[in-house]
Amino acid sequence: MKKLVISTLFVMQVIFVFAQSATGITGKAVDLKTQKPLQNVVASIQNTNLTQLSDATGKFTLVDVAAGNQLLEVKTQGYKAQLLQVEVVAGKILDLGVVVLEEDQTEEQQLSLITITENDLGDDNSGSESTAGLLQASRDAFQQTAAFNWGQARFRIRGLDNENATTMINGVVMNKIYDGRPQWSNWGGLNDATRNQEFTTGSAPSDYTFGGILGTQEINTRASIYRPGTRISFANTNTNYSFRAMATHASGMNTNGWAYVISAGRRWAQEGYFDGTDYAANSLFASVEKKFNEKHSLNLTAIYAQNSRGKSSPNTDEVTNIAGVKYNSYWGWQDGEKRNSRDKDVEEPIVMLSHYWKLSDRTNLNTNVAFQTGSIGNSRLDYQGVNNPDPTYYRLLPSFYTSTYSGTTLVGNQEPYLTQAKNAPFLTNRQIDWAQMYAANASTAAGNSAYILYEDRTDDNQWTANSILSSQLADNIAFNGGVTFRGLRSHNFQNLLDLLGGKYYEETDTFGGNYMQTQPDLNNLDRKVGEGDTFGYNYILRANTIDAFTQFKFTYKKVDFYMAQTFTRADYQREGLYRNGYYPTNSFGKSQKTTFENFGFKGGVTYKISGRQYLTANGVYMTKAPSMRNVFPNARVSNNVVADATNENITSADLSYIIRTPKLKARLTGYFAKIKNSTETSFFYAEGIFDDSESSDSDAFVAETVTGIDKKQMGAELGLEYQITSTIKAIASAAYGQYTYDNNPHVRLNQDALASATNPNPVVDFGTAKLKDYRLPGTPQEAYSFGLEYRDPKFWWVGANANYLASNYMDVAPLLRTDNFFRNPSDPFGLPFVDANDARANELLKQEKFDDFYLVNLTGGKSWRIKGNTIGFFASINNIFDVTYKTGGFEQARNGNYRELSQDRASGTPVFGNKYFYGYGRTYFVNLYIQF
Repeated sequence: MKKLVISTLFVMQVIFVFAQSATGITGKAVDLKTQKPLQNVVASIQNTNLTQLSDATGKFTLVDVAAGNQLLEVKTQGYKAQLLQVEVVAGKILDLGVVVLEEDQTEEQQLSLITITENDLGDDNSGSESTAGLLQASRDAFQQTAAFNWGQARFRIRGLDNENATTMINGVVMNKIYDGRPQWSNWGGLNDATRNQEFTTGSAPSDYTFGGILGTQEINTRASIYRPGTRISFANTNTNYSFRAMATHASGMNTNGWAYVISAGRRWAQEGYFDGTDYAANSLFASVEKKFNEKHSLNLTAIYAQNSRGKSSPNTDEVTNIAGVKYNSYWGWQDGEKRNSRDKDVEEPIVMLSHYWKLSDRTNLNTNVAFQTGSIGNSRLDYQGVNNPDPTYYRLLPSFYTSTYSGTTLVGNQEPYLTQAKNAPFLTNRQIDWAQMYAANASTAAGNSAYILYEDRTDDNQWTANSILSSQLADNIAFNGGVTFRGLRSHNFQNLLDLLGGKYYEETDTFGGNYMQTQPDLNNLDRKVGEGDTFGYNYILRANTIDAFTQFKFTYKKVDFYMAQTFTRADYQREGLYRNGYYPTNSFGKSQKTTFENFGFKGGVTYKISGRQYLTANGVYMTKAPSMRNVFPNARVSNNVVADATNENITSADLSYIIRTPKLKARLTGYFAKIKNSTETSFFYAEGIFDDSESSDSDAFVAETVTGIDKKQMGAELGLEYQITSTIKAIASAAYGQYTYDNNPHVRLNQDALASATNPNPVVDFGTAKLKDYRLPGTPQEAYSFGLEYRDPKFWWVGANANYLASNYMDVAPLLRTDNFFRNPSDPFGLPFVDANDARANELLKQEKFDDFYLVNLTGGKSWRIKGNTIGFFASINNIFDVTYKTGGFEQARNGNYRELSQDRASGTPVFGNKYFYGYGRTYFVNLYIQF
């Protein structure tokens, strides 16, 4: 007994000595409503790698914390983060006591956010899939406004596409190698499972990657960090889908070292907001972690998200005035149901194995291996020797008869033309006629299909392996570094989906010239293809990329700063599986590898004016490889590479003033970004652009490549929250930008009909396009918001905000801004049109600015705590005054010269007018949930 007492006293003395000599922070996290402890709460010291999770009693302890003033962040999913300013004394453990966390209703709003990238509206030249950057919001007031209130208007933060942001899951980059953009549908419908996220803004430092100039978004699916419990929710809305059901269960870490999370979701609609837009999506998620000891843990994550949705068409003003804003030309009635011809189907499951190794108390190594496979298909109709089935085909519109484009000047007796316009087919037949297509296929002499439904299909297999090292080198120095390898095999082909009642389809190019050129594959002539067969084009893209980064962060009493570096290498290769008739010598087999090497440097500094006021500055210079999409501009039929494809040069800087007080939180930022040497590709029909000596057919399907594009973005952001009373908060945000083309880039057109054995790369050089100082399209360049929010102590809340969005511009056609626009294609010497004048040209080429508009939104919610369970709802009404507004649009370049465009516009209702995308009118979202 005596020995036991002595031993106990000795142990207590050791503990006492350790406690006196250690320097750190301890506390206990509890729920505000229930006062119950919260497990797996993340406690971290800002600007360091010191992080700890709370245990089952809610307790957390951080040791080896540098003495002096520190910022401690305490956060967990579903609760408002607590940012505490603490003073750490050397040799002492600072006991914070109880740290209360309040349930965050804003997270309900975030979980309910319907991202605009899930409403794919357009074709290659619409830019509809590149409209947004980081669509989820952090706790920053400005980013929350940009996502929740301005996102419906396709607002882009700083005017940047999301290819300039990095999206990651467990440190693995999710941006596609092909176009540099993330495919959000790969984890759509799994909001609860992907809610553990970290954000950085602009070029600010990330612990996981060097990143881009728009920011980073890291989604963490490690099973042990999820709050234990079950959540079930059901939502109803009238946007791109009608209903959503989700269920998620997290076990928490048990005594045997196991933790798991499972989640499932379904979203569906017979018809979304726009006519004929069906929607069906199923999502499954599982994450399992085994903690072997205090140093090693292994986590397996599997994500399956299948998504099928009908697209809606961009329309001219003529079509919209006749058929309405919700009109969609892609669907028609079949057997009493609406059938959309333009479906997008995404099914790309992800499996990821992550190893977490705690090398020491100050150093961690995270290694991941991921594999993603699956397919993306975009369906459309094809036809041979019959009329175009598109109900908005220009010859079916009233404008075809009244526009001077038809070659008839409306002088003298106009009655015949007006009569024809009144009887234009579109006025009585506005949708795809599926029955007529079936009938046409049934009446062909040989039984072949004149009409078919096919899909442009991409089957990808991608391996990713990376390691990320984080280390606290000293009390004031933190290090992050990592290396990532990605290998992609992308099979691209046309897949025949439906013969529409016929027996087979003839594999020929209906737009071709001679017999050999009409053959998609000279190795297999005159093929007859059936459903499920590959036809038209067939090729493989391969890519290998490697990137590495290092980052050092330094923390001092008044100043923090960081420095980061990166190196990347990418090689691309195309392998043609068909010998195309246009390109018999350079379409079959492997192309030469195209290699790009790049580097980047960035740094930043934070000056602490006081514990509540900061000045931050960030700067970056980096080079970036062009995407595969822009290296092989005509990949469907040839191995040709863009002649002057080169790395982009990116420069960016920002300066922010930040204030954080108990009542006021604000950030004011000024920024500048310049992207040089970009390349963009697009495909369209053009008329009157090739002179008679080059092509006997002036109506040509062309691939346009614009190289050497310089873009400049500059402006300011303001985000502000002010707690007027304990229950009322005011929120204000503003964005003012000027996003412009900063030079005159180079335009080349590839026309297959000009290809031959002696001309295997039929590129016509049109010189420079006068784009300098035109506005960049696709986003409002001004946005302002003011809102009030009331939060009752009994856990219900309501908010309202008013938004004004302005300075959104049309996507202009570069071809129309070249000197060729004024050349008369019929003149043997290439002289300009004699009737061309500068005043009329300026009128024709003036960039359209969309109307400014207001949006008013309402949100609200309530939660109840019943026998340890939480039941609640979230509701929102957006655009309550049902304002009609354009979110984007593009010029049609079919009229490729001055005379044709001038004649088409002269009628007032041009045949080939600009096409537009529209935002939602009044929409609602209601979400009911239970947590237990």
